[in-house]
Amino acid sequence: MSTTEMMGEVTTPTETRPTARTTRPRVRRLLSTAGPLTALLGLCGVFAALAPGFATASNAMAIVEQAAIPVVLAMGATLVVLVGGVDLSIEGVMAASGLTFVLLAANSVNGNDLGLLAVLTALGVGLLFGVANGVLHVVARVPSFLVTLGTWFVGLGVATVLFGTATPQLADPSLAAWAGGHWLGLPVVVVFALAAVAVTVVLCKGTRLGMHTYAIGGDESTSRLAGVPVGRSKIILFAVAGLLSGLGGVLATIRLGVGDVSVGSGSLFLTLSAVVVGGTLLSGGRGGPLHSLVGVLLLVVLGNGLLLSGASPYIQQGAQGLIIVVAVIATGWPARSRLRVVK
Repeated sequence: MSTTEMMGEVTTPTETRPTARTTRPRVRRLLSTAGPLTALLGLCGVFAALAPGFATASNAMAIVEQAAIPVVLAMGATLVVLVGGVDLSIEGVMAASGLTFVLLAANSVNGNDLGLLAVLTALGVGLLFGVANGVLHVVARVPSFLVTLGTWFVGLGVATVLFGTATPQLADPSLAAWAGGHWLGLPVVVVFALAAVAVTVVLCKGTRLGMHTYAIGGDESTSRLAGVPVGRSKIILFAVAGLLSGLGGVLATIRLGVGDVSVGSGSLFLTLSAVVVGGTLLSGGRGGPLHSLVGVLLLVVLGNGLLLSGASPYIQQGAQGLIIVVAVIATGWPARSRLRVVK
């Protein structure tokens, strides 16, 4: 008989208890997932108390409509960021696609009247820009930052040439009606935004391409050794991002009612900021479209609430900048060991 048995003690298997090492990753995942949504709800509560006009149905609809086009753009940007890349060409692609659309639809400067074909052609322009970004990045092995920076200005140049000397006004009544029209009881632009979110979620969560996207962002070298078609996947993702930027350009042009080279001005900052604020990791492999949706809403609610509260534009910009810096630190800190250098 063992000494333990003689003393009347019963030996039981050691219980598995969570340690600090095992709980930290769970906490980080919880913060990255629930943190932005909690911040969004908190902002809504604060502004509902501070700004009398914030918690109204009309203001809620205004926020949703204001967020619609950034949501479309953020879906494409998210796909690129998930593989560790970045797409800076958004504003240039929007400009080129928007001018292509308005000049092919019924307008004030030429006799074209292609209707929906003008929309499809403009989307094709965005798709071509996206494919060019992907091919140059993958085949020529040029960093995505430099490639998309270049195509940003190429798109602006193309838009400037198309603009010419007279401002083209959209004269197609059926397409112009999209600006204030409703489908399924929702503003047209919101329907497009919801469709973009749904398609991106299905792509990320329900397709092999989505699985490859997260794998590439997690570890590109290992993914390549495992047989993942890294190059082809990246080209497809850049192409989808270009397509969605083109759609954003068309929708923004319809809302303006005229072709404008600066139709996408400011969109790049809001889009990439929303992706980061929403919790998608800049180095790739973590996050997704729903994170970016929350990020867009958070930034739009912040701007809307500060405006209704009477804050100056400088305070609004400062608050947005502060939130972005905090979000970058919060999302990137757990993965700092994966980055050999700070770039």
